[in-house]
Formats: sequence, structure tokens, C-alpha cells
Amino acid sequence: MAEPVLSRSLLSLTLGDLENSLAELKQPPYRARQIMEWVYSREKRVESWESMSNLPSTLRTKLAEYHPIRLPEVVTVSGSKDTTRKLLLRLQDGELIETVLIPASPALYGEESDRRTLCVSSQVGCAYGCKFCASGLDGWKRHLTADEIVSQILLAEKIAGERINNLVFMGMGEPMANYKNWLQAVTILNAPWGVGLGARKMTVSTSGLVDRIRDLADQSLQIRLAISLHGASDEVRSQIMPVNKKHPVSELMEACAYYGDRKKQMITFEYILIEGVNDDLSEARLLAERAKGLRAKINLIPYNSVEGLPWRRPSESSQEEFLSILRDRGVAATIRREKGHDIDAACGQLRRRVSAETPASPSVR
Repeated sequence: MAEPVLSRSLLSLTLGDLENSLAELKQPPYRARQIMEWVYSREKRVESWESMSNLPSTLRTKLAEYHPIRLPEVVTVSGSKDTTRKLLLRLQDGELIETVLIPASPALYGEESDRRTLCVSSQVGCAYGCKFCASGLDGWKRHLTADEIVSQILLAEKIAGERINNLVFMGMGEPMANYKNWLQAVTILNAPWGVGLGARKMTVSTSGLVDRIRDLADQSLQIRLAISLHGASDEVRSQIMPVNKKHPVSELMEACAYYGDRKKQMITFEYILIEGVNDDLSEARLLAERAKGLRAKINLIPYNSVEGLPWRRPSESSQEEFLSILRDRGVAATIRREKGHDIDAACGQLRRRVSAETPASPSVR
């Protein structure tokens, strides 16, 4: 049974949801746009119902009860304004999540040097157990609600003091496993009455949930797709990605082809290079074949070490040799030199460390 509109937080509602809620309260529909402007307009961005001065006070009191504005607590902000910054956020139930603000970088983004990217989380922890990732080391706790996803962008823009113009859903969790809440959040982020960010400025990364890839392909939103691949053969990928046992590479490639055909977009393969695991040159040749068949581009990412995991990154010469094989075969490929290596940049690292420390108040390091 669907949750009643009159019991949901404001940041989880679409304009239509809010209009329906106001109708139940015998209020005119134009109030919905007034409210959304207060919350999402960059000139306002209020965080309380009391600040919405053009609403009757009795209505504000009632709506504050029905639709609270819930923003996470900012526990820490690691890094400085001109470098990668990681935000550790505490949710209403005390759980911790991370979101990462990545400044413009010509090396990463070519000529589009004003791109400011936010890496957004979609779950508390992760159930998919990718062997290189810190997010799943403590297991899966729960899905994030739509407002908990949307609030990451609002808080990041407040802290940065500038507009975030690129979103990547590559933080903690598997977005496609939280498909309903994630899609509701994307709708709010994309809408002109919401945050107003174009769908082509958003990228969702999945470990390979084939059914959800096809579902998203059938949506009208032109959101970009990245595949957390990390292995071109079943033998290699299954060592790293447990999901591969349910959805092997051939099945995943078919879903990617379906997505590409429907969206007419280039798909990205994310490929973390791990020494002695997936960096063999035979894997590079197979990866090139997979990418060419889909006109996909490849982001190679040298492994970012995680405490408690045995993996290591290959030498720079090995990384370059792997890259050369891809490029020699006509594949668009780059090595993404990660930022924030010194601030627990890998997903889940900061959360795991700070969970034990339980800081009492926000801090900036």
C-alpha cells in the first residue's frame, strides 16, 4: 500500500504530490508552487516552514506536521574549497552516509572546466559485496528515502556556495536496488519546479542490475548510464562482483545494448584496475571488444586502497599499457586519477572510521 501523501517529508514530494496534499487540506493548488519556490529556488532555499512568509501561519503549522523538512546533520566536511571535499552526514535515525564534492578539472572533463560534480549516495551501506569497496564491509542497513537523496544536493550547494551542475550516483549503495526512491529523487532534481538540473547532467552507476537497466531505458529521462564493470570476462568479474553470478557479462551487455538503443547515448564502463586481479592485458583486449560492440567509453580507475582489503593498484606503467591496448583498438578510454586520496575518498571509508568516533558536533578538517 502506498504511503499517504500527508505523512511524507516535503523534500520527497513532487509538485503533483504536494498539490494532492494541499487539496486534502482544502487549499488552492497554486500554494504548491509557492512552497516549492521557497525550498528549491536558489534565492531562497529555506529550511523551515516558518520562513515561508507568504503562507498563512495556521497552514504553515499544519504542513510542518504533515510534511516536515528533514535535512541530515553535517558531521564533518573533509578537504578545502579548491579540492575534493567529502561530506559525512548523519540521518534522522543516526545512520551515516557520505557525499563527495569534486571541483572542476580539465584533466577529467576536457574543455568543460566549470563542471562541479557531486557523488551521491543512495543507500546506507550496500548489499552487493563488490570486493574492492568499503561501502559494503559493514553490510546493508537500508534504502535512502527520496528526501535523503535530494538533501545531499541541497546541503552540498549550501556548503560549496555555488551550483552543482553535475551529479553522479556513484556513492554508497546500489541506486538500481533502491529504484523507486532513487527515481523519485531524480524526478525532483530534474524538474523545473525542483532543483532544475538537466537529466543529461546526471549519471547513474550500477553494478549490473539488468532488469532495472531495462526499466530505466523505458523512462523518458535522458539520464546517463555507467556500468561498474571491473572485469570483461565472467571468470574475472565474478571474483570482484558477486552480482555477476546472477547477471553474467553477456546478459549485462544485452541490457546495455537495449539502453543504448533506446537512449541513443554512449554508455560508460567504469573499470577499477587491481594488480594481479583484472589488469592482465588479455582482459584489456576483451574489454576493448566489449566496448566497441556498444560504442561505450571506458574510465580506468587505479585502485584506491581500503583498510581491511588486500588489493593493490598496478604500477603506472602497467596502467598505461592497459590504456594503450584500449586506445590502439579505437576505444575512447581515459585513466581517472582520483582526487581526495588523503581524505578517505573511497566510498564508505570515512563513514566506517567516524562511526567508531561518533563526533559530537560538525567539524571541518
